[in-house]
Amino acid sequence: MIYLVGSGPGDPGLFTVKGVRCMEQADAVVYDRLAPEALLAYAKPGAEMIYVGKKPGDDQAMKQDEINRVLVELGRENKTAVRLKGGDPYIFGRGGEEALELIEAGIPFEVVPGVTSGVAAPAYAGIPVTHRNISTSVAFITGHEDPTKGRSDVDWKGIAHGADTLVLYMGVGRLREISAELMDAGRDPETPVAVVRWGTLPEQRTVTGTLVDIAERVEEAKLKPPAITVVGGVVGLRESGLGWYEKRPLFGRRVVVTRARVQAGELSAELEGLGAEVREFPTIEVRPPEDFGPLDGAILSLDSFDWLVFTSVNGVDAFLERLRHHGLDLRAIPRDAKVAAIGPATAGTLERVGLRVDVVPEEFRAEALIEAVAGQSLAGKQVLIPRAKVAREVLPDKLREAGAEVVVPPAYETVPTAEGKDQLARDLEAGLIDCVTFTASSTVDNFVGAFGAEEAARLLAGSRVVCIGPITAGTARGHGLRIDAEARKYTIPGLIEAVVDLFAADPTRKAR
Repeated sequence: MIYLVGSGPGDPGLFTVKGVRCMEQADAVVYDRLAPEALLAYAKPGAEMIYVGKKPGDDQAMKQDEINRVLVELGRENKTAVRLKGGDPYIFGRGGEEALELIEAGIPFEVVPGVTSGVAAPAYAGIPVTHRNISTSVAFITGHEDPTKGRSDVDWKGIAHGADTLVLYMGVGRLREISAELMDAGRDPETPVAVVRWGTLPEQRTVTGTLVDIAERVEEAKLKPPAITVVGGVVGLRESGLGWYEKRPLFGRRVVVTRARVQAGELSAELEGLGAEVREFPTIEVRPPEDFGPLDGAILSLDSFDWLVFTSVNGVDAFLERLRHHGLDLRAIPRDAKVAAIGPATAGTLERVGLRVDVVPEEFRAEALIEAVAGQSLAGKQVLIPRAKVAREVLPDKLREAGAEVVVPPAYETVPTAEGKDQLARDLEAGLIDCVTFTASSTVDNFVGAFGAEEAARLLAGSRVVCIGPITAGTARGHGLRIDAEARKYTIPGLIEAVVDLFAADPTRKAR
């Protein structure tokens, strides 16, 4: 089976549920240049990835007949394949040609429609393609026809008044000629026009004008393909407050997340929801400890502990996983044992699995946790702290000073990683990164370790640096890094708030 799947206009969130299901069962994925690469993650492990992108003016691009041949060969090999196409397969996507080729070869296929950029890009730019009392009809037109034909198949005279709204695909290169054709055919030269580049993506840019001046405005803005052009009165609605996407507080900002990849999801998703383009540069990788012996020993004697203290979500996850490994669950924890968590994220993880948390400090750092726990009587108490193999010793030391017997088994360890280091260095060097975030001292240490202290400081000089709290910021300053903002609350939401506030105070934007 060959699935002809529309990948949508660019925002991965606009991909269809059925498209995901097709990707999950595909043996091979044949994908276009404009298909979001993030969607490839839906493919099952081991699926063959075949890039067939075509770029205007690229002599090395795979020709359509070659793409057809690839699909037929996959079908004849009895494979399930997804042909992942930008937008919708049947709207200027040549999906019909591919389907006919499959029919001729006797290979079964299905079509999974996608959200087309001709509707989505205007919507993200604040332009509904139809609107009562302004536009009751819309026409989709290709602005890029086969140059070998020697003539145009578009009836510009009929189109000029054939629909209230005209949506042009791939027409930026011929915008001056198309505008002239429409005006010659009788369309009012003052008709509003908008050109939306990279619609639905953080790089989205919109230029507006009229038929008489839009080509000049687009040239002045140096707007290049891919872009959608909208002609008609609905363009004026953009100025009525409908341009929601480009008004988001972090729109157009590129923000680097340095957390471990398994942890980055929440922070990345929140930043993207506020309009940022997120670059994940995991500086640490979370791994099981080399030796589970100390943790296993503590778990098998859980009934001897009076306190369980958790200093991170990773520690909670590792502890619970090891409980399950031994065939145990939360019932193994003594009923009268008390539980402390360093902050709301850690506490929330515990409470979601049904473990009540007794102590959460107002400030989410080890020093505040010490004060909160020290308010209890600790003399002779047994305290278990499952945590990272390498961590600050201030917490166990202070608890021991208060008279507690403290066991600190490694529940996990973090190791440096520098995946994507060279690309990030180039982007920082070119001034393409607006902000780099650090969520722990280890992320700072490993970032500096990847580049060297002097080079890290130099690369970060042109970007903003935001830290989750004073401990992380202190580590950064110790390496000679400049800090632009610290979170007032030492949490991921607090970090996000700090990033938003930083750019709200200085709203200037870099040209992209």
